[in-house]
Amino acid sequence: MSKITMDNFAVMSVQYVHYSLEYYLDSMVKNGLKHVDLWGGIPHYCRLDYPFAEDAKQKIGSIRAMMEERGLDVSVYTPETLAYPYSFSHPEEEVRKRTVDYFSMAMDDALLFGTNKVFLNSGCGLLDLPREESFARLVDTYKKIAAIAEQKGIELVLEQLQPYESNLVLNLQDIKRVLDEVDSPAMYICVDVVAMAVAGEELKDYFEVLGRERIKLIHFADTCHYILGDGELPLKDYLKTLEEYDYDGIVDLEINDSIYWDDPHESIRKSVEWLKAEL
Repeated sequence: MSKITMDNFAVMSVQYVHYSLEYYLDSMVKNGLKHVDLWGGIPHYCRLDYPFAEDAKQKIGSIRAMMEERGLDVSVYTPETLAYPYSFSHPEEEVRKRTVDYFSMAMDDALLFGTNKVFLNSGCGLLDLPREESFARLVDTYKKIAAIAEQKGIELVLEQLQPYESNLVLNLQDIKRVLDEVDSPAMYICVDVVAMAVAGEELKDYFEVLGRERIKLIHFADTCHYILGDGELPLKDYLKTLEEYDYDGIVDLEINDSIYWDDPHESIRKSVEWLKAEL
């Protein structure tokens, strides 16, 4: 019997970008899931709509009540940073300051949602500038964000991206460099198995190099973020690796391809069926 069970799984709500929050939450219940990875973007919840802390607190309270009446909890909060006006590595300091402020608010929001985990990625540095300049600014911004996270008791969970998404944090080497240079106990890792496969890496290498205690989240999907079983990734081997390294955290279904946006519930239902057959 698998050590990884359905109780380990969450679903990122970004897949439901064309549906209401209520629809997403009801879909989770119908699929027998308990954990939510709440993506911080419209039409669900976007902090930009609530610039005053008290208004945000009231809105989050109503959302949390909706979740609790359905038996759901927030395992990680994922504020949007790829499509919104934020950047960790922009050459203008004003943009980076705004990004730090945004993440400070995201940490407060996460705690109100009932989780201490806040997701982040590197975004992309401007491609007409030297990568090393952007990387240096990225690290500097992360240090500022991590200092706030340490004060608030937040675990920042950083993932690697694919080359079409970023020129900064793409693989295990980049991840380790960030951890070493930021040097904060608040910095942890999310391994995205799709980006990992694109980089030609193995899941076991992340555990061997970083240690199990640094890996707080797994983004789990098939090739190109397809439904589980519809792609070519060795997902069964990934699950075995998680068991071998006694991983007991959240495995987050990031079934996030636009081909599923018309019917996200069905994409998750099929993925849950695959999991139940394999666990």
